[in-house]
Amino acid sequence: MTKPNVLIFAPRDEPADILAPLEHAGVSLTRGEKKWQWEKGDHEDEFIAAARGSVGMMGTMIRHAPVSRRVLEASQRLRIVAKYTVGVDDVDIEAATELGILVCHAPTESNCFGVAETTLAFILAMLKKVVERDAAVRAGRWREPVLATTHLGRRHSDGYEGITIGIAGLGRIGTRVCQLLAPWRVRVIACDPLAEPARFQLAGVEKVSYETLLRQSDVVSFHVVLTKDTLFMMDEKEIALMKPSATVINTSRGKVIREAALARAIAEGRLAGAALDVFETEPLPMDSPLHALGDKALLSPQSASFNSDGELRPGMEWAVRSMLAALRGQTPDNIYNKEAIHRWKERFAGASVFA
Repeated sequence: MTKPNVLIFAPRDEPADILAPLEHAGVSLTRGEKKWQWEKGDHEDEFIAAARGSVGMMGTMIRHAPVSRRVLEASQRLRIVAKYTVGVDDVDIEAATELGILVCHAPTESNCFGVAETTLAFILAMLKKVVERDAAVRAGRWREPVLATTHLGRRHSDGYEGITIGIAGLGRIGTRVCQLLAPWRVRVIACDPLAEPARFQLAGVEKVSYETLLRQSDVVSFHVVLTKDTLFMMDEKEIALMKPSATVINTSRGKVIREAALARAIAEGRLAGAALDVFETEPLPMDSPLHALGDKALLSPQSASFNSDGELRPGMEWAVRSMLAALRGQTPDNIYNKEAIHRWKERFAGASVFA
């Protein structure tokens, strides 16, 4: 009898002990090409050929060969796509839901909280001019007026009110950022049309509209998933609402911000600067106008959650648990497209691939 096959479409050197439960259960593992993740080009046909006949697919982020409708339709037996990471914008969620295929993700503390910590580092690096001060010392310059920085928190002694930080997206990461900011005495405002009112209260932040957030914030930090509603949610029109002294932070997805508009605004003095971990095209092209902004743009290689103590391991473990549950006909615990559950149960509930 042929073993059920699981395609690791975006492999990341998975440790043998993590994959062992799948192999012990009788699963055959196939690995996709790493070029699908990193090299530009049309890899969809190769992906489809590899996916054909698979009962499950798993992996990390895949930009240049996304899990498209054609890929999902390549196997009539496909039950689940399990991501090691939080983001699922590289999967055609609408197609998966229509087909009754579960898409699971891994909002682990190592991932979500790592991004939140990087967000705080970006805010402090920009407002405290860490890069500029380092460069000044290396160049023999000392305590120049241009190196004066922003005091973040409210001061009781002289009545200084502190700054306002706006959080766009109050999910796990946005909420964690609010928690980390709590001792700083800054005013934190947030917008998220999908979050229930209690979430704002628990995070200790003021709920505002997106327009108000843009107008009032000294720092705007994005923590949203990429959907048709968040695609380029910051463009020329939104930038025009902001303070010229404002700083933009993005650790979510590159296409949340129109990079050309952002770069123009910074170059023209309509924004103070930006710290970006994600970009419209990754890796960031060398001809991007962001490179010309000098220390007004802090750039990071899509690594906000990249920690030396096992960035993806917890997500891999979660993906394997989800995969085993789905292949046994059980419902996993971290389904992103919950609308697919009914259709999935009609097709697969109670039916194990190992029977």
